[in-house]
Amino acid sequence: MRTIGELIQHLEGHAPRVTQETYDNSGLIVGDAQAVISGVLIALDCIEAVLDEAIAKNCNLVIAHHPIVFKGLKSFTGKNYVERTVIKAIQNNIAIFAIHTNLDNYRFGVNYRIGQLMGLKNLRILAPKEGNLIKIVVFVPTAHADAVRLSMNAEGAGQIGNYDQCSFNSSGIGTFRAGEGSQPFVGNQGVLHEEAELRLEMICRKEYVARVLSVMRQTHPYEEVAYDLIPLQNSDAFQGAGMVGELETPVDEAEFLQFVKKQFGCGVVKHTKLLGKQVKRIAFCGGSGSFLLSNAKAAKADVFITADYKYHEFFDAEDQIVIADIGHFESEQYTVNLIGDLLNEKNVTFAVHFTETNTNPVNYL
Repeated sequence: MRTIGELIQHLEGHAPRVTQETYDNSGLIVGDAQAVISGVLIALDCIEAVLDEAIAKNCNLVIAHHPIVFKGLKSFTGKNYVERTVIKAIQNNIAIFAIHTNLDNYRFGVNYRIGQLMGLKNLRILAPKEGNLIKIVVFVPTAHADAVRLSMNAEGAGQIGNYDQCSFNSSGIGTFRAGEGSQPFVGNQGVLHEEAELRLEMICRKEYVARVLSVMRQTHPYEEVAYDLIPLQNSDAFQGAGMVGELETPVDEAEFLQFVKKQFGCGVVKHTKLLGKQVKRIAFCGGSGSFLLSNAKAAKADVFITADYKYHEFFDAEDQIVIADIGHFESEQYTVNLIGDLLNEKNVTFAVHFTETNTNPVNYL
């Protein structure tokens, strides 16, 4: 892994960009994907001070969790920190890559790391994504079914929860007549042919469909492959927003919140009224997660931890759950370590640095 493009391919292999939310702007924001990397600086936010640090450390790539650009820029005059950051990056030939809500939605992403830091077990996605799955149905000669099935499995088809190589197979008779100019694998031109075939069905995530179809065609013996793509409304248990997990041993609410405050270095923890009971099941979402409160309640969580809660939204707890706002930066600060771990899976040929710049814009007295 030497170029920016190769790095992006590796990271997005874990957290595909197609899984980001519609409002997001993950991906390569500034820079040339073909450029060779001299060094990488990982930060939660890419701001001017982070670029200064990158320059000092001879890093020509900054990987940030939050995109510096969320919407279109119509001018580059340096009138705000966003424009100044982009200008400085271009002037100093520093690329900026963001991996945001796609890393949030990744099963082993931002929220999984938060759950680990709290020592939770039985971690699962709080709000699994819907409409992210496709059923691929292909008709294949019986003698070649195993080869086609295994090739599709290898590219991600047939994964359901913690199970892989999942498929349904039903036998039948396929018919076809090869026309002029064809080169049929079996049968003859102009003659109706019957062939024992399997109807092979597998579930596949949308981001894997193209590559699964590619290997399916390569492995399938027919000149023309008959297949169906069927959109599903099933939720994907391995992709989605927030997580929920359980403490090994129930603890007092105040004791748990003190633990969270210390673990995440919070200046303050804003929370709703304590309910005077032991807590065991914890729902949480790094960053702005108030939209997940109903999911936290449905999961019967005792506490919901997130950030950026507004005053009136705290009333929505309605004495059913304790809402705890620990701060946006505080909840996501360990994302830099997560990204570093993902990079260290490969033998990188460049230095990887964690920012020493505190990018938290919120201060506490």
